Amino acid sequence: MLARLRQHWIVYLIETWALGTFMISAVLVTAALEYPGSPLHAIIPSAPVRRGLIGLAMGLTAMVLIYSPWGQRSGAHMNPAVTLTFLRLGKIAPWDAFFYVTAQFVGGACGILAAKAALRSIVEHPSVNHVVTVPGPAGPVVAFFAELGLSCGMMFMVLSVTNRPKLARFTGLFAGALVFLYITLEAPLSGMSMNP
Repeated sequence: MLARLRQHWIVYLIETWALGTFMISAVLVTAALEYPGSPLHAIIPSAPVRRGLIGLAMGLTAMVLIYSPWGQRSGAHMNPAVTLTFLRLGKIAPWDAFFYVTAQFVGGACGILAAKAALRSIVEHPSVNHVVTVPGPAGPVVAFFAELGLSCGMMFMVLSVTNRPKLARFTGLFAGALVFLYITLEAPLSGMSMNP
């Protein structure tokens, strides 16, 4: 355990940074488009259009993080579902998976705390609500299966694309496109976090 930590601490720290940055972006973009006091909210009255813009911003954020030098170094999992899939497939050691997932939780929490420090009460407003994943009107069972489907879809794409040499370099583009589509189309069911 300690040997893994000493050997790979930098990639765990990168996972913390990546998910923290993703969460800061999620809060800022959601606040800019969904908070009733935001000028953008007034300019764009259509909830589906605002959701599409949030999806676009978050898809681009994912791509930037994945293609960044740090993201390339850690593999930019940014999601326990990705890390646990790689663990199950034997592509990552158990202690590395433990530290990756721990780093992701720390990064997510730090990102929300940083955004809250910047935006204060706006983050708590029901329209932003700390960008918490909340089941939609169809309920928690539908939300669970929707999240399961999203996670499976993302992992299917990652495994399919990364195992094809001609496509592997486009994995980040495909991931960003799925984040965009998932937020735009599926968020009303589960809030879209890709974590069942």
